[in-house]
Amino acid sequence: MWNLLGEELVMVVQNYYDIITILFLSIGLTYLASRAWKRATNMREDIPGRLGLPLIGETFSFLSATNSTRGCYDFVRLRRLWHGRWFKTRLFGKIHIFIPNPEGARTIFANDFDLFNKGYVKSMADAVGKKSLLCVPVENHKRIRRLLSEPFSMTSLSAFITKFDKMLCGRLQKLEEKGKSFKVLDFSMKMTFDAMCDMLMSITEDSLLRQIEKDCTAVSDAMLSFPVMIPGTRYYKGIMGRKRLMETFRDIIVRRRTGEESPGDFLQSMLQRDSFPDSEKLDDSEIMDNLLTLIIAGQTTTAAAMMWSVKFLHDNRDAQDILRDEQLSLAKIKPEGASLNHEDINNMLYGLKVVKETLRMSNVLLWFPRVALNDCTIEGYEIKKGWHVNIDATCIHYDSDLFKDPLKFNPQRFDEMQKPYSFIPFGSGPRTCLGMNMAKVTMLVFLHRLTSCYTWTLDDLDTCLEKKAHIPRLRSGCPITLKSISKSITEA
Repeated sequence: MWNLLGEELVMVVQNYYDIITILFLSIGLTYLASRAWKRATNMREDIPGRLGLPLIGETFSFLSATNSTRGCYDFVRLRRLWHGRWFKTRLFGKIHIFIPNPEGARTIFANDFDLFNKGYVKSMADAVGKKSLLCVPVENHKRIRRLLSEPFSMTSLSAFITKFDKMLCGRLQKLEEKGKSFKVLDFSMKMTFDAMCDMLMSITEDSLLRQIEKDCTAVSDAMLSFPVMIPGTRYYKGIMGRKRLMETFRDIIVRRRTGEESPGDFLQSMLQRDSFPDSEKLDDSEIMDNLLTLIIAGQTTTAAAMMWSVKFLHDNRDAQDILRDEQLSLAKIKPEGASLNHEDINNMLYGLKVVKETLRMSNVLLWFPRVALNDCTIEGYEIKKGWHVNIDATCIHYDSDLFKDPLKFNPQRFDEMQKPYSFIPFGSGPRTCLGMNMAKVTMLVFLHRLTSCYTWTLDDLDTCLEKKAHIPRLRSGCPITLKSISKSITEA
């Protein structure tokens, strides 16, 4: 029977050979013509990926990755394996497109405000506040950014360097004298938090600092959570922590206005503008939302980068030795006990390369979210109005076409000029991170004191990431034990 069917099939093919040939040729030509027509008429290819269920989409998969020791970027990594470098998904009810290259980054960063606006998931916007610099509409952003720039001026940074250095020296010395292991993440979180609160609001009382820090941590934890007000959830705790912080900030503002307190800090400079025109001042809600934003942004990202720098330098002893030689040479020409200044920071040429390489590899800001204000195209792909486009800094920073051996910690790669938009730890364009220079000097002061005064051992080699964190941080916190270099020389 099968032979008979086979013979009939051969006869059909022979009888209709010409027709079948023409049919396949027609299909091929139609396909090629459709591709050419798309290019000629500017029609675009669909972006691969899956949107999942309406509204929910792949949100639970994203939250599952966030709640794992692989980190939330594992969600992105897997979809790149499934769909390719460009892919789409649906998170928290919104369509998200992940942009994997410098060309796409250039298009978005160069058209901020015109074609794109800042985009955040609802939980993040609820946590920091609708008048935060991260969330305000285009028409308010430039005014708020300009007025917030004072703490990051050259004069303010110079004062910050000296004050931070004194604080850091005292705390590192105490830890070394105890001779016990401590977590670099916890230490750097506390250091950067205390320094930011001092600079912004002159708060130095430990009990008040710890209460504010506790509430800020709750807010930070809520930034990538499911936005439902159910008691006990991260979102609920974050919103309640935000309410307490707003009350604390409001009380401080009231005391300032009644003359009970008037230190020369950022908050006071904002309140001194009360009589200025609306275009030259911030209202109280703008001040409070942005105090919270500056504290969280200045603490969490910089502290995580400081932790990663210790980890990377431990794993790469050659880089650590080169850095230590540079920092020791700088220390030798300083008077004993003298604090660092801005000129010292400018002389840390290799140190700056270590900072850059740490930021490239750690990617404390995994991607930069934007929302399309109108229909547009990016690299030949059609983007609809209202879609979220995420500039994937992690993918760009680990692209082997841009960085040779991207998994290797190599500060000297920054001896060469980088391709535009290939190194974007602070973003680019009109929304470039306001605290970019402060983050760099904070890391340089830390690395100087760590490598010129101490050696260290890493006490936990676990590489798993912390769960539920919106930036990558080691679950172990990177515990180390310090040993004074001067004591080592004396003992030798």
